[in-house]
Amino acid sequence: MLKTKPAYTVAVVGATGAVGAEMIEVLEERAFPVERLVPLASSRSAGGTVGFRGTDVPVLELTKESFAGVDIALFSAGSDVSREYAPVAVKAGALVIDNSAAWRMEPTVPLVVPEVNPADAARHQGIIANPNCSTIQMVVALKPLHDAAKITRIVVTTFQSVSGTGKDAMDELLAECKALLSFKEPEPKVYPYQIAFNCLPQIDDFLPTGYTKEEMKMVHETRKIMGDQAIRVTATTVRVPVYVGHSESVNIETERKLTANDARALLASAPGIQVYDDPAHRLYPMPLDVAGKDDVYVGRIREDESTAHGLNLWVVADNLRKGAALNAVQIAELLIR
Repeated sequence: MLKTKPAYTVAVVGATGAVGAEMIEVLEERAFPVERLVPLASSRSAGGTVGFRGTDVPVLELTKESFAGVDIALFSAGSDVSREYAPVAVKAGALVIDNSAAWRMEPTVPLVVPEVNPADAARHQGIIANPNCSTIQMVVALKPLHDAAKITRIVVTTFQSVSGTGKDAMDELLAECKALLSFKEPEPKVYPYQIAFNCLPQIDDFLPTGYTKEEMKMVHETRKIMGDQAIRVTATTVRVPVYVGHSESVNIETERKLTANDARALLASAPGIQVYDDPAHRLYPMPLDVAGKDDVYVGRIREDESTAHGLNLWVVADNLRKGAALNAVQIAELLIR
């Protein structure tokens, strides 16, 4: 159990990656009470420094001795690293908030979005899982609607930026754009096909059902976070040539009728949401609007004319912030309160 203290020793595992760097930035921006920051990375990435509160903090190699004296460990270094080192950190006395898929569906591990299911965080046994980026922004937008009218079915198509894959993917998109604009043939390495000026209807590996692992993450995580295994969810996840910001087309069906105006009012009063919806003035959220922003933006709110109790929404958020780093830090804030 995390003890209440004036300030905490916070480790960031994967500190040199895109999400790890964002975690450190968010800790500083939100004035999280950090007494000592411990940036950790693989032997390949250790040895440099990261900036924090005006100083350069050395990046240390991740070992099984790294967690001595650590109060909170924010993990963003992949499932294999989390599986190996999260139990080590817990044994050393740290609370782990893990951004990988390693622990999300473990029955004893809470999967938490603070605007949606904050009480679940109290059930932790040393590890709390941070949900998938695309799931986080969707459930933030759907929770107030579910509370008001009980969602029975969700159909979601995502348009996910390359930063969700990591820095190498961001570099690949830039390199491919430069190559194509110079009339050269791009050489994909991170993705199976060219991502520049293209859309890839595959995120993660395919399963025997024809769905991808990313799509099934959205199905299972949504039910766990919302605390309702009866919600029917189907997803199609698509990688698009955008640097930062995931967009989602979400169609829901509810038990009780909600008009578009009902939905706008519910969303406008909910925490962590900005309603950006004025079709007459072509106002709707786009990835360019949300980069660097903390909130989930919702627009294109309209009734589904093909069914009695249906709504369509367009949901956009910065996947590195609310979809990863910010959500993890918000979980830590919950626990120290």
